[in-house]
Amino acid sequence: MWKNEAEAREQIKAMVAEYYHDFKEKKTPYQEGDRITYAARVFDEKEMCALTDATLDFWLTTGRFADQFEKEFAKWIGVKFAHLVNSGSSANLTAFMALTAPELGDRQIRKGDEIITVACGFPTTVTPAIQYGAVPVFVDVTVPQYNIDVTKLEAALSPKTKAVMIAHTLGNPFDLSAVKAFCDAHNLWLVEDNCDALGTQYTINGETRFTGTWGDIGTSSFYPPHHMTMGEGGCVYTNNPLLNRLILSFRDWGRDCICPSGQDNFCGHRFDGQFGELPKGYDHKYVYSHFGYNLKVTDMQAAIGCEQLKKFPTFIERRRHNWDRLRAALEPAADKLILPEPAANSRPSWFGFLISVKSESGLDRNAVTRYVESHNVQTRLLFSGNLIKHPCFDQIRGTDAYRVAGELTNTDFIMNNTFWVGVYPGMTDEMIDYMAKTIIEAVNQ
Repeated sequence: MWKNEAEAREQIKAMVAEYYHDFKEKKTPYQEGDRITYAARVFDEKEMCALTDATLDFWLTTGRFADQFEKEFAKWIGVKFAHLVNSGSSANLTAFMALTAPELGDRQIRKGDEIITVACGFPTTVTPAIQYGAVPVFVDVTVPQYNIDVTKLEAALSPKTKAVMIAHTLGNPFDLSAVKAFCDAHNLWLVEDNCDALGTQYTINGETRFTGTWGDIGTSSFYPPHHMTMGEGGCVYTNNPLLNRLILSFRDWGRDCICPSGQDNFCGHRFDGQFGELPKGYDHKYVYSHFGYNLKVTDMQAAIGCEQLKKFPTFIERRRHNWDRLRAALEPAADKLILPEPAANSRPSWFGFLISVKSESGLDRNAVTRYVESHNVQTRLLFSGNLIKHPCFDQIRGTDAYRVAGELTNTDFIMNNTFWVGVYPGMTDEMIDYMAKTIIEAVNQ
C-alpha cells in the first residue's frame, strides 16, 4: 500500500486533514442567541496533523516537538531559556521551587521567608509558597486595573521578604516599572505569572518587552481557554543560566544530570563524579540534587503548540480587536459599571474583559450574571476573588502561615462586584455585539 514510512505518514496526515474539514471545521455562522463561551480552542487541520505526526512517532514523552517549541517560543518571547511543563500550575510550582535551591546562597527561599503577592487571583500563584512553608504576604489591588497596588509594597516589606510573585490580570500587566524597581532596590526575586497575559507588551525607560521577561522567571499556561493551547501544558522561562539549570532539575525529578530525555552521558562524566555521601562514580543519571518531580510535557502536546505558535500573533490582534469593540459598546452603561482600563505603558494581550458593578448603582452582581448567563453568554468571576476567604484557608486562617499587609478593601469589592466575559479570537463582531447588548439589558432590567 505504501512505499515507505514517509509516504505513509503523508497519506495518513492528508486523511486527518480531510477529517478535520468534514467533521471538525465550523461551517455554520453564529446566530444570535447561540451559546457564547468565555473561551474556546481555535485550531484547524494543521494542529490535528501535527498531533498525528507526533503520535506516529510514538515517543510519548518530551521529544523533538518539545525541543522545537522551546527554541521557537524562547526566540519569540525574547529569552535565553524556555522549558515546557505539563501545566501552568506546574510552571508556577517549578518557578517557585527553583528559588528554594541551596545553590542560591543567601537568596534561597527558606521556610518562614515571605513572598509578596495578592489574594485576588488564581490560587496556584500562591499555593507553592504555602506548600513549601513560605509565608505569602497579601497586598490589595487597584480598580479598574485589577492588579497589585504598588503604593502598598513598602508597607508589606519585612526582613524576611525574599520575592514578589504575582500574576498579570487577564492580560492587563501589573505596574512592572514600580514592581521591578522595588525588587531591584531590595534584592528580591520577581516571578511573573504570565499565564493570562501571554503576548502583552510593557515599556520601561523606552525599552519594550513581552511580559514574563522583565522578572527573574516567567510562567505561561497552555490550557484550552488560554491565549494558545496544547490541551494541557505550560512553560517556565528565564534569562538567568543558574535559574535555568535549577528549573530543569526540579522539572526532571530533581536530578543532577542534564542529559536530554533518552540520551546518556551527555556530560561525558557519568561514572566519575562524587556527589553527597554517595560512593564515587555513582551513576550520574540517578543523582538527585533537589526534591523535584516529573513535570514534563508530552511530545503530542508540544506538536500542537508548534502550530499554535505560528498563529499566535493573529490571536493577539483579534483579542485586542474584540476587547476594544466590547469596551466601546459598553460605554453607555458606564454610569452603572466600572469598565476596565489598560495599565500605563502597556499594550495588553487581553484574556478577558473585566466588569465591576458600581456600589452606588444598587445592582447585584449575581443578578446581573444570572441574566447574562440565561441569555447564553458565559461569565466568570475573577477567580478566587479573595483567596483567604476560601475553605482551603480554614485550617490556617488567623495563623502565621500567611500575612495581610493593610486592608484588602478592593479585593473584597472585586469578590462581591466583579465578573468577566471572554474576548477569545474565535469570537466574531456579531458575538461581541450580542454580549454587549445582553450586559446592557442586564444592568437596565
